[in-house]
Amino acid sequence: MSIATVSNYIGGRWVGSSATATVDVFNPARGAVIAKTPLSTARDVDAAVDAATRAFAGWSETPPVVRARAMFQFKSALEAHFEEIARIVTTEHGKTLDESRGSVRRGIECVEVACAAPSMLMGAGLENVAAGIDCTMMRQPLGVCAAIAPFNFPAMVPLWFLPFAVVCGNTFILKPSEQVPLSMRRIVELLAECDLPPGVVNLVNGGQAAVEALCDHAGIKALSFVGSTPVARLVYQRATHAGKRVQALGGAKNFIVVLPDADFDRAIPAIAESLYGCAGERCLAGSVLLPVGGAHAPLRDRLSEAASAMVVGDGLDPHVQMGPVISARHLRRVTGYVEQGVGEGARLVVDGRARRLPPEGFFVGPSVFDAVEPTMQIARDEIFGPVAAVCPVRDVDTALKIMHAHPNANSTSIFTTSGRAAREFTHRATASMVGVNIGVAAPMAYFPFGGARDSFFGDLKVHGRDAFEFYTDKKVTIARW
Repeated sequence: MSIATVSNYIGGRWVGSSATATVDVFNPARGAVIAKTPLSTARDVDAAVDAATRAFAGWSETPPVVRARAMFQFKSALEAHFEEIARIVTTEHGKTLDESRGSVRRGIECVEVACAAPSMLMGAGLENVAAGIDCTMMRQPLGVCAAIAPFNFPAMVPLWFLPFAVVCGNTFILKPSEQVPLSMRRIVELLAECDLPPGVVNLVNGGQAAVEALCDHAGIKALSFVGSTPVARLVYQRATHAGKRVQALGGAKNFIVVLPDADFDRAIPAIAESLYGCAGERCLAGSVLLPVGGAHAPLRDRLSEAASAMVVGDGLDPHVQMGPVISARHLRRVTGYVEQGVGEGARLVVDGRARRLPPEGFFVGPSVFDAVEPTMQIARDEIFGPVAAVCPVRDVDTALKIMHAHPNANSTSIFTTSGRAAREFTHRATASMVGVNIGVAAPMAYFPFGGARDSFFGDLKVHGRDAFEFYTDKKVTIARW
């Protein structure tokens, strides 16, 4: 059977890449190749920037209410094809169908918030700042903007950026992950049916060469990135050096603190979903559990039971609770960390490698380590897989010291029935997203999303009010009449 190579979308047309090299796109539940992604070159990025630049003149002058109507059309199209998109996400990524539905819903919520542009883009003014002098501030679009998306949320993460950039009057170039190009291909097909002039939205598939070209291109005014911390740092440094406004979301090592007074009947399902949802391949996944005092034994034992009982398989099966990881290479990475944890002296309570798994695809079961020390690599590195590290502590102060010593500070959660403990924790935690009795501290689309320290490089976070700030410049006019 012939395997098709996905096309780029430039200037309102689907076009082939100038590249000859491709990478395989897999269905990770089957281990089978389902498409090929071209490794587009700087020449392809140039073509996309040229198309976006030509479109900017007219689109930036389009009234915000008209731009918002295009986003209303886009939302309707996404709703009409909701199940189709969710199935594509599961097919190319592997997460369960319910997880895919949740991620697509989150993406649609970003489009909903973008529809409020006529209100969110309003400026400000004050008369008589001095005798006979008035001052006004207006928001204006920047120009051509771009985003580089990761593999773990093929539909959702691009929608963190695209609708906001476009509704603010900018034109846009998206580079999805080369491992999961199919979801955004379908979404861009739907977007092409909305009232957007050619060149307003462009899609360039590719890998490192395309990323470097987007960072360096003088015609791109703003760049968004989501990925690992080392790459986020490089993208931020390279793109800001080229004069761009940049937001780069990096990696995470998310800590979950559990107090002895926690409601374990509710906490364990939430914690297990945080650890093992999407096979642990998300930047808000729980990773290190810090049970305080007497919470240690019940947390370890009940989490181990939940991990052992979890159904692993093809995410399209409605009975499956955890799908595969994204690739054979990533599978080796995850199992390598399990081996490393054993070598470091942690106690492997549940071995995800040992359970019965589907013979095809990139599967590993949930693992649970106990007696983990904060200095171990499994407690330091972002594994990005279904591996839990239980690190018992004597009190909340110790837990906070461990968290503060880690360079990443994306999200954290506490499980307790004490309002006082919860308030103290949320006040002192240095992560930018904090959950109380919540396993995944993901803010809604009208709040900002992003971490701190090595989990985020930039000044303005993702979606919410920050998105309208990021994608516009403030022009101040001082007038005497």
